[in-house]
Amino acid sequence: MHAPSKPANSKPMKTVYHAAESRGHANHGWLKTWHSFSFAGYYDHARIHFGTLRVLNDDEVAGGMGFGTHPHDNMEIITIPLSGALKHRDSMGNEGIIRAGEIQVMSAGTGIQHSEFNANASEACRLLQIWVFPREKQVRPRYDQQAFDVAERQDRWQQILSPNPEDAGVWIHQDAWFHLIEAGAGSSHTYTLKKPGNGLYFFIIEGEAQVEQQSLNRRDALGITEADGFTFTTKRGTHALLMEIPMQI
Repeated sequence: MHAPSKPANSKPMKTVYHAAESRGHANHGWLKTWHSFSFAGYYDHARIHFGTLRVLNDDEVAGGMGFGTHPHDNMEIITIPLSGALKHRDSMGNEGIIRAGEIQVMSAGTGIQHSEFNANASEACRLLQIWVFPREKQVRPRYDQQAFDVAERQDRWQQILSPNPEDAGVWIHQDAWFHLIEAGAGSSHTYTLKKPGNGLYFFIIEGEAQVEQQSLNRRDALGITEADGFTFTTKRGTHALLMEIPMQI
């Protein structure tokens, strides 16, 4: 295998490592949740946000349970089910089921209310919920949900989110791009920034990866700044989420 080429005009990167066990954690019985950034009862002054990435919650919701109706405003909210299904209802009139393999996005804008419940009464639903500060406030609230072909992320980046309604995936009011990848053992993959000056937050859903000298395992994350991109390698099969986001709020 040839050594992977580095992104064009690559320069020394700065990184911040967030180990899985360093995240905030709460067990509410019906909800087991891990917070990459300060949220609810978890507070760490050094972990408020990473650029415009405000929340990355790793949730396990018990069968039939969920989040009752509650409000949001001026936030881009992305939900990625990892297993199981969620029943969604909101004040915009949307109601339905979102399943693993799909992505849901809400631009809360001037204000919405919504609820999310495990659609299965007998098994847990696992999901990532992500909040991103918007580029502009008080926009008209909107909702979108899309299904993705998992085969299209095998050993390549699958774009699931962008700032452009006409581009692949869902879109939000921010200059952000999200990609998923399921990389085979012993492989290398390079990503180059879509927008100069953005940062990268690389989150390992499952597996094990290496970025330069930093090893990353299940639910570890690496924030990358002052770089045009990065390359990661795998020791075994790895499922990962990469979020490219502006660093200025």
